[in-house]
Amino acid sequence: MEFQTTRIDGAYLVDLKKIGDERGFFARAFCQHEFEAQHLNSNVVQANMSFNSAKGTVRGMHYQVAPALETKLVRCIRGSIVDTIVDMRPDSPTYLNHLTVELDAENRRALFVPAMCAHGFQTLEDDTEVMYLVSGFYTPDCERGLRADDPALNIAWPLPVANRSDKDAQWPLIKNSTE
Repeated sequence: MEFQTTRIDGAYLVDLKKIGDERGFFARAFCQHEFEAQHLNSNVVQANMSFNSAKGTVRGMHYQVAPALETKLVRCIRGSIVDTIVDMRPDSPTYLNHLTVELDAENRRALFVPAMCAHGFQTLEDDTEVMYLVSGFYTPDCERGLRADDPALNIAWPLPVANRSDKDAQWPLIKNSTE
């Protein structure tokens, strides 16, 4: 795997190191030793999938607070997405800044999302699937979220929002948030 730093501390783009021949290629998509060598959380307790039938669907922006912090390794395995993270670490120099990357089934790139970074995405194609490796168990009492359309974040989603859950639409705006 090849790890590329981003402007959000602790967030990495993770590309496959392909070994190819006439059959195609082989690549390691996750290796505990390689993540530990980058000083990244390599603990995986859940593997989650998201299927999205319509392009323009927005999921997120979700994160968990202590004591249930979690990191994520996100990969689009069918279709394509614009994946976005927002730094929610109050002591971070990039607090409330966001990073947006395109992940798709062709580039096979993954995004490592540090703890306390909200995560969400928009599908760019119908029938898009996303796979997450997650370091912490889902803990409803520790779940937090941001509105994907919060003006304070200024996230430029590439398509009109086609679908969004009621829960995601009702997170408080940052200016009204107590956390």
